[in-house]
Amino acid sequence: MLAGVGAGAIGSVALNVTTYLDMVLRGRSASDVPARTARKLADLAGVDLGGGAGGVAENPDQRRARATAESRRTGIGALLGYATGLGVGALFGILSPLLRRLPLPATGLLLGAAAMAGSDVPTTSLGVTDPRRWGAPGWMADIVPHMAYGLFTALAFRTLSRPRAWWDRF
Repeated sequence: MLAGVGAGAIGSVALNVTTYLDMVLRGRSASDVPARTARKLADLAGVDLGGGAGGVAENPDQRRARATAESRRTGIGALLGYATGLGVGALFGILSPLLRRLPLPATGLLLGAAAMAGSDVPTTSLGVTDPRRWGAPGWMADIVPHMAYGLFTALAFRTLSRPRAWWDRF
């Protein structure tokens, strides 16, 4: 399981790097889905992240409180992403004896699909996003980083769980 968590961490870095490269290449902004998910979960749990209702005539203290709440939502959203990446890695580590003979590309696809489901199913279920409205660019912005996650997680898991000469890993 520990090798799976480590591999999931490496896969999460690969997902983030791929996402940021996409933002650089296409000039797109960061997704607000993680922060909106955090807001929805906090609301469902009855947790006040601060910020109040806001409005046109906000005073400086209210603006600061709203900025603080937004920062909390952004941080929680990012942590939810890491929890998904580490959780999928841990689960893979536990199940790895059953999947030992699966080729590396198939393992990567499986892990990428699991991570994608681990993030998209909850956000869709909560009504934060609707994949039916994404379009091709939106789907590519979701699929490509998750497949990078899967491939790097699979490769890292093989490296971490079976120490041997690096050239024998392929």
